[in-house]
Formats: sequence, C-alpha cells, structure tokens
Amino acid sequence: MEANLLNEYKNKVIKGENDLQLCQNKVDKSDFEINSQHNIILKLKEQLTDKSTYLENCQVQLKSLNSKLIEKDENIKRLSENIKNNTEHQKTLELELEKSKSIVIKHEHDIQLCRSEINKLNRTSENIREEQKNIQLKLKDAETKLIDKVKENQLCQSALHKLSPTTCLPFGDYSGVNQLNVSGIGLFDVLCDSQLAGPGWIVIQQRVGGNENFNRDWATYRKGFGSFESDFFLGLEKLHRITSLQHFELYIHLVDENDNTFNARYDGFKISDEDNGYALSLGNLISTPFGDGMRNTENMKFSTFDHDNDNDDDDNCAIIYESGWWYNYCNTCHLNAQYGPDLCWWDDYNNYILFKEVKMLIRPKEDEEVIN
Repeated sequence: MEANLLNEYKNKVIKGENDLQLCQNKVDKSDFEINSQHNIILKLKEQLTDKSTYLENCQVQLKSLNSKLIEKDENIKRLSENIKNNTEHQKTLELELEKSKSIVIKHEHDIQLCRSEINKLNRTSENIREEQKNIQLKLKDAETKLIDKVKENQLCQSALHKLSPTTCLPFGDYSGVNQLNVSGIGLFDVLCDSQLAGPGWIVIQQRVGGNENFNRDWATYRKGFGSFESDFFLGLEKLHRITSLQHFELYIHLVDENDNTFNARYDGFKISDEDNGYALSLGNLISTPFGDGMRNTENMKFSTFDHDNDNDDDDNCAIIYESGWWYNYCNTCHLNAQYGPDLCWWDDYNNYILFKEVKMLIRPKEDEEVIN
C-alpha cells in the first residue's frame, strides 16, 4: 500500500515536474515573446520618434508651402489682372491695327491712283515738252516786245520829263497850284508864287491860318501834309529831290502880330537824303531885319517826336516845342512851331519877334543849270 502510494506520489511528483517544466517552458516562451514584443515596441517607439520628427518637418514644410501658396495666389491674382489689362490692350491694338489696315488699304488705293496719274503724265510728257517749248518761244517773243515797250516807255518818260518842269520857273507870273515832275518821285502838285518876290518860287511851307497840326511824326513830315489853301508842309523827301537837281535860294515871308511884313533871304538852300536825316544846308544871308536867326539850323538833321536828331542830350526839342524842325539847342528861329510864343525869330539882341503868318519859298538861283 505504501509502495503504491509512494509510486503514486512519485508519479504525481513526476507529473508535477513535467507540468512545472511545461509551465517553465511557457514562461520562457512568454518571456521570449515579451522580449520580442518589447523589442518590437522599442522599434515602434523609434519609428514613432522618427515619424514625429518627420511629421514636424512635414508641418514646417507644409507651413512654408502654405506661405508660398498664398504668395502664388497673390501672383496669380496680379497675373490675372495683367492678363486682363493685356487683353484689353490687345483689343485696343487690334482696333488700331484694323484702322491701320484700312489706312494702308486707302494709301495703296491712293498710290494706285497716283501711279495711274503718273502713267498718264508720262504718256503726255512729250506733248508737255512741246507745249513748254512753244510757251518759251512765246515768252521770249513777249519778253522782246516788253523790252521794246519799256524802251518806248523810257523814251516817253524822258520826253515827258523834258516837257514837265521841275520848278515853278516855267509857269512865269502864274501863282497857284501846278504840277512838277521830279526824278525819284514823279508827278506831284506844288503851290507856285510870283507875287511876294518875283516869279518862279515854290512855296515849301505855309502858316496862314493855324488850322493844321504841325506836331507830326517822321513819316508824315517825310511825305508832307496840309492844304495849299491854308497851312501845309511840302514834305522832306520832295524837298530833298527838288534841291538835288539845282542850286536853290530861300525866301522867307513873315508877318508879325501887328501886321508888319518882313522878309529874310538866303542865297543857298538844300536838303540831304533821309539816310543823312534830311539835314539843312543854308547859303549866305542876303537880307533880314532881324539877324541870321536861321543860322542856328545850319547842317542840322530834322527832328520829330519819334526821331530825336537835335544836339540837346537831355531833351527832345520836337517834344518840347510840339513840332518838327531842324533843331540845334533847341532853336533861335522856329517857323514850324505851334501858334503862340514859339512861332518866333530871335534877333541879334536876343529879342524874339512873334509871327502870325509865315511862308518859306525856294527858287533856282539865276543862271544855274541842272545838276547831273
């Protein structure tokens, strides 16, 4: 019995040892599996750490990409606007291109018309040349006829000049308006006088009524102004042309405020050309009751309010005395002055005589021939 129990215990011990070995094997297996799982977990942790790092890097890249994406969106927006503007500009250019094409087509059409006209002109060029030759012949013939006419006219002018007087001498004792023909001017009217000092005098200036304003500009004095029936000035250019032909003398008729009559006479009178200011040249004094008052004007250029030719550096005498004259500093005899205290003649005693009438007359000197 005991042996059986012992065997039974032995068998149970052996079975327990076997079960224990099995359990140990299971534990070892479990330890192995646990170690394997632990290793796997470690690897997973490592992988997870790597994935986290990668994920962080991806997030950084994503953030950068988002920024770039925003920038790209803005660039796209700008590009879209540019495309829109370019599209509109392209439309404008297309319209202009269409217009240019129309213009080019029109120009081509015009060019074709011009070529057609040129061809027509080329076809008729020979006829034109012939016509030009005929016209040239006609022009040459007309030019020859014109030259003949000019020569004929010059002969007529020469004959007319011989027939037309240059002074009042040919009119003798006649007093009144006559016509002279002077080189450089032609025909013009003058007032001849044969009553004051004999025949043949040309009245070049007259103050008898006070109706004419003698405060005139240079151009008016050059041309002349006034009426032969009242006050007038013949004109500087006419005086120059007349006195360039012959030697003239000057006669001045004066009437003072008390109706006393006087005269002054010079054996020479000449006016220069405009380039020299229409300067006055006087001859010798022949007679005067007052003295040589006109001598102060000797060789002086004519002055007006717009042409100051006097010797006064500070003032224009023509402005002061309100009239044109051959001023010096300013005058001792002023026959163009306004009526009043300035229409006067200073005598040798420094006294001045006032006048209400003045006439200046010129006549060729006796036995003088025309100056060439």
